[in-house]
Parts: sequence; C-alpha cells; structure tokens
Amino acid sequence: MGEEPKLYDVTVVWDHKEGGEVQLKGGSSIKVVKPKGEESSPDLYTPEHLFVASVTVCFMNSFIYFTRRMHIDFKSFECVGSGTLEQIGKSFEITKIEIRSRLAIESKELKPKFERALYLGAKYCFVGNSMKSSIAHENEIIVE
Repeated sequence: MGEEPKLYDVTVVWDHKEGGEVQLKGGSSIKVVKPKGEESSPDLYTPEHLFVASVTVCFMNSFIYFTRRMHIDFKSFECVGSGTLEQIGKSFEITKIEIRSRLAIESKELKPKFERALYLGAKYCFVGNSMKSSIAHENEIIVE
C-alpha cells in the first residue's frame, strides 16, 4: 500500500503587463514573465526556466536522499540544467534536458558509491519521470 497522494497548489496572479507572480500557499512567491526572445530579465523567471529547474532540483534532492541512505558524505555538489526548446509542429516543447553535475568527495575509495547515488538520483527523480523530454546526465566526481 503506497502513500496517500499529495497536492501542490500554486496561485498565479497576472501583473497587468508581461508576467506575474507565482504564489505558494503559506510561502513565498516567484516573479515570472513570458519569454521575450533573447532579452530575458535576470530577476524574472520564465516557464521554461522553472521547467528545467524543477527536474534539476529534483535530481539534486534525489541524489542527496540516496547519499544519506548510504551514509556517505561529500564536500560539495553543484549541477547545471540546460533545456532545449524546439518548435514541434505549431507548438513548442522542451525536447531535451541535459544535467551536468560536479561532485567533490574526500576519498577515491568512495567513488563507486557516489556513482551509484548519482545513478539512483537520476533514476528515481519523479519530476524527470513525469516529463516526456529526454534527460541526459553527465556527472563529474572530483577527489579533493
């Protein structure tokens, strides 16, 4: 028997201009804007940014979950997600997402365990599993 379904509600309020605000119930808000070609505003997020960010954050969270279950610690972790938006017919889709991670660890003996945690993080990222975009991972592990 699995867990009960969880709901994640957001409210989007238009700003009467080119964007708005995503409000989280009982939480903070995120300023959003529609894409404007190459002239994006650095302090506002587009749906495309949030789409790519959601799978990148989910991968990170899943990776950290597995390192804790495996009782292994790392020095630092960073990942960069890059999504490709393409026109498909008369619409647009994020067709692929590439996630490049960089992990610093203390011991080369632990590298196989971290490789496993990275693999499991990608495999069990529920956001990625919910998308039809292809998702590729490139992981770099550095011993410091």
